[in-house]
Amino acid sequence: MRIVTINNLIHYGMKLSQFRYHLPNDLVAMQPLDNRDESRLMVLNRKTKTIEHKMFTDILDYFGDGDVFVINDTKVFPALLTGEKEKTGAKITVFLLRELNSEARLWDVLVDPARKIRIGNKLYFGDDDSLVAEVIDNTTSRGRTLRFLFDGPYDEFKKTIESLGKTPLPEELQALREIMPEDKDWYQTIYASKEGAVAAPTAGLHFSRELMKRLELKGASFASVTLHAGVGNFRAIDVEDLTKHKMDSEELIIDDTAVSIVNKAKEHRKQVCVVGTTTMKAVETSVSIAGTLKPYQGWSNKFIFPPYDFSIASSMITNFHLPLSPMLMMTAAFADFDFLMKAYKEAINEKYRFFTYGDAMLIL
Repeated sequence: MRIVTINNLIHYGMKLSQFRYHLPNDLVAMQPLDNRDESRLMVLNRKTKTIEHKMFTDILDYFGDGDVFVINDTKVFPALLTGEKEKTGAKITVFLLRELNSEARLWDVLVDPARKIRIGNKLYFGDDDSLVAEVIDNTTSRGRTLRFLFDGPYDEFKKTIESLGKTPLPEELQALREIMPEDKDWYQTIYASKEGAVAAPTAGLHFSRELMKRLELKGASFASVTLHAGVGNFRAIDVEDLTKHKMDSEELIIDDTAVSIVNKAKEHRKQVCVVGTTTMKAVETSVSIAGTLKPYQGWSNKFIFPPYDFSIASSMITNFHLPLSPMLMMTAAFADFDFLMKAYKEAINEKYRFFTYGDAMLIL
């Protein structure tokens, strides 16, 4: 068993139950603020162990010339389809995870209720059954491979998915309210450009075009990486020993441009602020022996939890995460577990807004 000393406290490989805390339902934000950049910002300083209460636009005070923000430019697609099973007309929900073959219209999906969906079944979507899919394989208890039976060109197929699909809000939020048309814009960063995610990199939701421009005028720059965040971000961890948990793989692309921007900042001892847990996972997946960022194209199933030595980021922007979530564990690894739990207790007392559409945290 690995033993690590942090602040004179001994942590014996952390357990799932240590990340349980009580979060009142009324602190889970139902929707974002009217202006993205007007959320509250809790600032944690790891050196001084101090906590400040600010507004998100106050990040202008913490960054300047030569500093870099690393962002995830993935774009969420409308991955939730509601349809009917052939013959019985039973209502079913299909969560599109990823496209396996564009020519064959093959998709990896989750279905609900899974027990009713078998190989060979046909599923119908849209009021006029404009989209039909056939189940061709079982992958997991809820997982299926679907072949969409669509004769038209690929662009028309994607438009049909776009028109029928709903925004894939996390199930925890769907349990509290219905998906709304406004979520299509709300659940997307302003810099989202590469479609492929079924979960938004929510720390980035706080950035407005104006704020990004003001940061650039101060001499800060932005480096984009692409990690197509999957449903595994929200899948419940069911093992107490975190070393036994396996994250789902997600597609990751880090190009030469991003590598150059990040490594130049590191070389000149400027801040590298990683925006969100998906971005942190991305950059920590591709680190050289010298501790610099490397180009990458492939898949990542990296799971970060305390204790962990970070190589790229000097600071981090993130949201307030739900109990027992992988995002909370990564944040605790960066901030220091005890310090983060103290901050979360204060956030609850101060009525910060939690989860997808909630407030932000800056960890220095």
